[in-house]
Amino acid sequence: MPPLVALTTVHGSFTAHVLAARLASEGIDVELRGAVGGAYGLTVGDMARVDLYVPEEQMEDAQLVLLASEIDAAMDPDDRETRSAFTVNWAWVAALVLVVVAVAAPILRFLAA
Repeated sequence: MPPLVALTTVHGSFTAHVLAARLASEGIDVELRGAVGGAYGLTVGDMARVDLYVPEEQMEDAQLVLLASEIDAAMDPDDRETRSAFTVNWAWVAALVLVVVAVAAPILRFLAA
């Protein structure tokens, strides 16, 4: 087996597996070392550290895949815009419901009497 060199460090098993899958899809061998499949399902800080190692001859390709992943993440639309638009829409719906109830309640009370 060729010598492995450290490519990057991430925190969290899920992130490490996603990155490893991205590298594997490009034909790059990857080995995960650290908090992967350990006894503790939920880890934080240095306990969640996972190091990704690749063969030395695949290091440049792996770095290009990481760069492409970062560019893809930067080009994605901001999630905050989606959340704020959704929140504003629900605010309008809630306001409309309150107005309908405020108008309909006296009418229904008058009809019931």
